[in-house]
Amino acid sequence: MSLTDKTRGELSRNVDADYYGYRDEDDGVIVPLEQEVEKKAIAAAVKHWEELHAQGKAVSVREDEDIYTSAKGLDMGSGSETEEEGDGEEEKAESLTNHLEVPSQKEIEEMLVRRKKMELLEKYATEALVHQEEEAKALLGYTS
Repeated sequence: MSLTDKTRGELSRNVDADYYGYRDEDDGVIVPLEQEVEKKAIAAAVKHWEELHAQGKAVSVREDEDIYTSAKGLDMGSGSETEEEGDGEEEKAESLTNHLEVPSQKEIEEMLVRRKKMELLEKYATEALVHQEEEAKALLGYTS
């Protein structure tokens, strides 16, 4: 039976955890290699941090501080930040969060009603009827 004659089920029957690489650690070769590369990466990161710390550019973060909810982002590149620059960043963050006006539930309902009215008017109303309605509103002083 050739490869093209096998069904999908027959081909996937031989696929197991080894196929996806889940048991690569069992052979005892990859784990020592990964440990060696990990040690080198940690040493390089520590060396980089020590260089930044020696230049006064390292930023220290308290362990209990939640960096994802802080208003001011951490900038690894600039270590000499003044108070004026910090205030500008806070104002910028506020302006970014306050630039959208979120409609209320009542406003959304009104918009949906207006949209539905327009759809029904387009479907059933004639141009003469729409024109009469606009004249009546103008005479009564209604604005929509």
